[in-house]
Amino acid sequence: MKKVGITGGTGFIGRHLTALLIRKGYEVVVFTTGVAKRRKKQHISYAHWNPGNGACDLAAVKSVDIMVNLAGEGIADRRWTEKRKREIRDSRVKGTSFLVAHMNAYAPNCKALITASATGFYGADNHYSDSFTEDAPAATDFLGETCRLWEAASEKLNSDIRRVVLRFGIVLGKGSGAFPQLAGPMVYGISPILGSGGQVVSWIEVHDLARLILFAIEHTEIAGIYNAVAPGHVSHRQLIQTITSMKHGVRIPVHVPSALLKILLGEMSTEVLKSCTVSADKIVAAGFVFEHPDVEGAVKAIVHPTAKPK
Repeated sequence: MKKVGITGGTGFIGRHLTALLIRKGYEVVVFTTGVAKRRKKQHISYAHWNPGNGACDLAAVKSVDIMVNLAGEGIADRRWTEKRKREIRDSRVKGTSFLVAHMNAYAPNCKALITASATGFYGADNHYSDSFTEDAPAATDFLGETCRLWEAASEKLNSDIRRVVLRFGIVLGKGSGAFPQLAGPMVYGISPILGSGGQVVSWIEVHDLARLILFAIEHTEIAGIYNAVAPGHVSHRQLIQTITSMKHGVRIPVHVPSALLKILLGEMSTEVLKSCTVSADKIVAAGFVFEHPDVEGAVKAIVHPTAKPK
């Protein structure tokens, strides 16, 4: 039975990935700073790691066959002060460097690293007709530079360990991620449309993202950088309208002006307001099949789940 290590495994994406891996017959080691709060479960163990103080369970690192790196401070959890931006950047860049160094030195049996990045790598598309592909340059803004450094940190991995970088789009799922933030105001009878509403949102449903990570684990020909986004592009307005229709009831569209968002969110408002059309062509050509390629099906699965994901 293969053993998969996951940094960031207690987070939203990590929990879904862990559940999928267990169903598929893998053992999972979750690397976390809060290991004392976790109790070992069937096929799941917890190992201490803390890049901030240089602590890591070396025996756990040695035991893994595959490593998945999902660790990083939440992008939208708090306003982007200079301190918060440093925390976001360092948790990804220094955390990945720390992980890679320990894999190089202490994980002789590890065959692959699947590491997260984000579509924040790309800048605004300015509503051009072409989608961003994996060979597009990094944006020069905060997230673009953070993602560039984040990905560069994993390039120091030993050459005999397969490296896969997945640039995550906006992750939609029940309970966490972007979906509750978008749907939350609807309980008050309103549907908030941010800015013009025409900005393109590149997204992926959380179970599809977990399946894509598993696909990268199991298909040894997969290496390099791939966009982890659904092929069905959607505008922010269309996304809000789709959520509204699936939740039923009467909700009044309320436009939130860009100027107000800039006051409320500061620099982070640029990510909310920018249009970013990202291509899924490369991962589709590699053979991955999305269960939710369009936003209607994804939102329906979130709002009205009918079966346990496979």
